[in-house]
Amino acid sequence: MRVTRTVLLLALSVMLTACGSISVEDYAGEEPRFEPEQFFDGPLVARGVLKDRGGRVIRRFTADINAYWTDGIGTLEEDFLFDDGEESRRVWTLTPAGNGQYVATAGDVVGEGRASVAGNAMFLDYVLQVPYGDGTINLKIDDRMYLLTPDVLINESQMRKFGFRVGEIVLSIERLAPSA
Repeated sequence: MRVTRTVLLLALSVMLTACGSISVEDYAGEEPRFEPEQFFDGPLVARGVLKDRGGRVIRRFTADINAYWTDGIGTLEEDFLFDDGEESRRVWTLTPAGNGQYVATAGDVVGEGRASVAGNAMFLDYVLQVPYGDGTINLKIDDRMYLLTPDVLINESQMRKFGFRVGEIVLSIERLAPSA
């Protein structure tokens, strides 16, 4: 009985480890190549949904994004409009750190986020401070972005608290033609 339990726990551990072993490097050969300095430059629009921990869509949103680079540092000014009328703003700063790595910061990000780029993908991990009740809570965010075409990016984000999945965000970002 003890051997069976040990084998079962070992098999479960291997399965859980295999599920979490996807790396941005797994996409190194994928096209089109994602270069943040090119994609995040100019006007963009994001459209997406926020899901609860059970996978139910609980909010929809759009975001107008003004993205630009100055002295090698990227800025993404994101203005969100949610389906319930709430508006919010986040301003990201992307600082290249070499070898496809970036440091990402924003006003509601605790510390620094870390981004890695390979092939058509960019993975970004950070801790986001979000309103909750009368205060805030910190959620660990695992963003995974995939460039589908030179002008369309898909983003899926897992939100975790104490290691447990508490929600998900799925969105697309589209590059817009610059206004004349």
